[in-house]
Amino acid sequence: MTRTGAIGTLPDQSLHSRWHDGRRPYVHRLFLLGEGIGASRTPGLHEYEGHQQGLWLSYRILDSLDWGITADDLPAVLDWARASGFSGFNVTHPFKQAIIPCLDELSDRAGALGAVNTVVLRDGRAIGHNTDWCGYQKPFRDALPDACQGTVVQLGAGGAGAAVAYATLDLGTPLLIIHDINAERARLLVERMSGIFGPDRVQVGVDLARSLAGAEGVVNATPVGMATHPGCAIDTDLLRPQLWVSEIVYFPLNTELLVRARAVGCRTVDGAGMAAEQAVQAFELFTGVTPDAPRMHARVRAMVA
Repeated sequence: MTRTGAIGTLPDQSLHSRWHDGRRPYVHRLFLLGEGIGASRTPGLHEYEGHQQGLWLSYRILDSLDWGITADDLPAVLDWARASGFSGFNVTHPFKQAIIPCLDELSDRAGALGAVNTVVLRDGRAIGHNTDWCGYQKPFRDALPDACQGTVVQLGAGGAGAAVAYATLDLGTPLLIIHDINAERARLLVERMSGIFGPDRVQVGVDLARSLAGAEGVVNATPVGMATHPGCAIDTDLLRPQLWVSEIVYFPLNTELLVRARAVGCRTVDGAGMAAEQAVQAFELFTGVTPDAPRMHARVRAMVA
């Protein structure tokens, strides 16, 4: 079966948007596109809030591992989504950057970051947004209001990494050191962030131990720690009590990195806040309805507890 054929046979294509008051759809069909996302709590989060708001909202999983989807198939995925009456979809690893050439338009922030996690389908056009950066920034600032006054080390320079780097620099950290197993990817992100915040505030990391020795905190913006990517992004020997540790992975909520960091005495921030806040912003983009943010945050924690 060809990939295009597989995409074409995805279920629930017959339901098309119905309209409330002739202007705004109260039926919304959404999905999450990514790799190894079968355990994602995003569908339940959006569907629960949609129900609370009086919307008829369905949210599905489109796991690239199940459907054999690669970056080459993204135009076909987009065609399928348009033809099937979807209001939009979220994008996660590894498609946040690859989806961009397929879109008709980017929001200013998505364009600046070079990464998209939310695609809104409206009037035949596909518009890419990025809600990851604000999704990360607000919960982090609430948890550690005194952070980002010194050097911060970031692991990961992919799509999520771009959003986290922007958020961290926007919070005022004087120096962000970005490490990635792909040196070219790290260089490109540093180049992008330098163009926004200046070349003196961001650099490519070479020696993680040396970077962490002079840092006040570290952010894991890689998939390492997810249920489908188990492990710890940092050796325990590199952790010390004075270091705060921030995580973007939220399932499991207590990643191996956070467990080790707490055992050492580090202050930590888990990934649930980002998962909820980016969804708060995406929900409004998809539906035009302002969600109840505290309710969505509480829902995420209830689902992953």
